[in-house]
Amino acid sequence: MRQVSLISMFKYILTGSLLLAALSAYPQMKSPTRYKNEVFPDISVGKNLSYSPNAKTSAHRFDWYEPIGDTGASLRPLIIWMHGGGFQLGSKSMQNVKLWCSYFTRLGYVCAAIDYRLGKTDFRFDIDGLVRNCYGAVRDLRLAIAYLKANAARLRIDTTRIILAGNSAGGMMALQTAYSSDAELLKLIGDPDSARASHRVEPGDVAAVVSFWGGIFEADWLRNARVPIVSVHGRLDNIVPYDHIGSSLYGSAYIHRVADSLQIPNRLKTYDDYSHELQRRFNPVIASKLTQKRWLEAAQFAADFLYEELFAGNR
Repeated sequence: MRQVSLISMFKYILTGSLLLAALSAYPQMKSPTRYKNEVFPDISVGKNLSYSPNAKTSAHRFDWYEPIGDTGASLRPLIIWMHGGGFQLGSKSMQNVKLWCSYFTRLGYVCAAIDYRLGKTDFRFDIDGLVRNCYGAVRDLRLAIAYLKANAARLRIDTTRIILAGNSAGGMMALQTAYSSDAELLKLIGDPDSARASHRVEPGDVAAVVSFWGGIFEADWLRNARVPIVSVHGRLDNIVPYDHIGSSLYGSAYIHRVADSLQIPNRLKTYDDYSHELQRRFNPVIASKLTQKRWLEAAQFAADFLYEELFAGNR
């Protein structure tokens, strides 16, 4: 009986010690941080809304992502997502766009994944055609920004924190919208309309840019504004260059160096062994589970940068 009592007492003391240790650690446990950690397990998606209700084209559609049960913030930062596809293919329903919108919405953002007008399908590389198609897409993006700002109260959007994000052509749209004007884009291809186009760059509409394997047509345009840029790119990318050598585009590595020299807040994550879309061999149709894992890593990298630039100092 004495032996049993000693064992029982030992178990009691051990259980009490573990309970005290757990209770002492409890105050140190941190709750998830909005915009940095996943706070909302469930999201809702409103599909095929129009950001140009009076337009005849069906290209001006967007899907609206927002957290379910979001009562903690009266206004939410907005990320506008643009798909890739070389301004010839793609849509807001692409796998990576849905993955990124869902991820950031669970952090507490609201996201608008937009379609935009595509150019004529032609797989030959033509820089003039690329610029012209990008110009049309940028004008659609500006239309979407204007619509979402006009409906900010209804959608609970913080208009001081509108972020432009995209991959490939979508990343190019984000960079050109934040850093160039209509006149500069048209002048690049010798379009006579450049003399009548707007010369204004309006960075006040954009709080930050997320460029996944995107690029900019002229590096000097980075002098036009001071919008924070976070980039992710594969060093072996043979579609949109990682740097600039032998290309008419300035890729993420070049943008990173110029942004550093101009003291523009920026950050770059490089995947040394990967090509376009963070694949070993670019395939626009099929993405492996490992590729999707890298896409999520890119999102986490961008989320950390955005949190530090836009929110950390306000807490």
